[in-house]
Amino acid sequence: MTRERSLTAGRPRHRRREGNALVAASLAVVSLTASGCVVVHGEREVLPAATRAEAAKAVQQFTTAYNKADAAYDSSLDAEHTTGALGAIDSARLKAGRVNNPDGNPQHKPLVLTDVRYTIPKKAGWPRWFVADARGNKGGDARWLLVFTRNALADPWQAAYLTLVAPGALPEFTKDKDGWAEAVPADSTELARPPEDLSKDYATYLQDGGSTFADGTYTSELRSARAKNSSKPGLATQYIDEALTTGDFAPLALRTADGGALVFFTTHHYVKQTAAAGAAVPTPNRNVQALTTGDITQSLTMEFVANEVAVDPAKGSGNGKVSLLSRLEGLTAAKGQ
Repeated sequence: MTRERSLTAGRPRHRRREGNALVAASLAVVSLTASGCVVVHGEREVLPAATRAEAAKAVQQFTTAYNKADAAYDSSLDAEHTTGALGAIDSARLKAGRVNNPDGNPQHKPLVLTDVRYTIPKKAGWPRWFVADARGNKGGDARWLLVFTRNALADPWQAAYLTLVAPGALPEFTKDKDGWAEAVPADSTELARPPEDLSKDYATYLQDGGSTFADGTYTSELRSARAKNSSKPGLATQYIDEALTTGDFAPLALRTADGGALVFFTTHHYVKQTAAAGAAVPTPNRNVQALTTGDITQSLTMEFVANEVAVDPAKGSGNGKVSLLSRLEGLTAAKGQ
């Protein structure tokens, strides 16, 4: 099946530089500070990922580009401002919209983000990143939780993760006297699970269950719903779940005040519907049809990308289980057979 490489195909990547991780580890970067322009080694110096003014500008630029792309159903209009899980989901959404509405989105309503709260970690090396938590005019009472990243000083800030969370659901973050947060290394062993393992852990949990994750909407209830839908008269549904962790899909984690971490991670999923002899696969909606290649005769395989945000407790605290706060999933491709 198509794996991580397919998810980056078709997305503009001229902002990326070959081996930029090695470049970041060997070249100096220029940082503008309150005292003037100084040269620092970005791979060694612990610095705020962005100023608060830079973070605010990044959110404003993303919102403007997102609205233009949504109005025109044209992914090229916000490609420079999205990446990772959000980029894959958003690009496919706009592609489907364009197929079904070549003249643009007849139901476009501009996204407006207000009451934006910024959590900016101090860290060494690339990528730099920060979190924006905002009230949106879409999604009901839920708050928009966005993670912005960039891989070099000359690169634009891009939204890599987007989830919706209930007001008050986020934990308190560790901050220093200047208000800067703390990034948690992906391989940290101070947590119930290292952030770099959560994508694989979650994919395994969805397939086999287990005790890594606390019960809830995106864990035990999702597994129950799948079990219920796996076999219906004339139709079998199979689920395949995979980790997705490379490049701009890498997990990112912030230290919480209780010693745990809030972790953003991505997963990759397939749902295959197969009709029994003499039966037919249910006709998918217009958006699925727009992303489908091949003819749907006996089966339809749908490919999804999901981004999750989870509370990963400190090792040895509480019940030791990871709790998923939110999960946003989007169809990225489909194939009929």
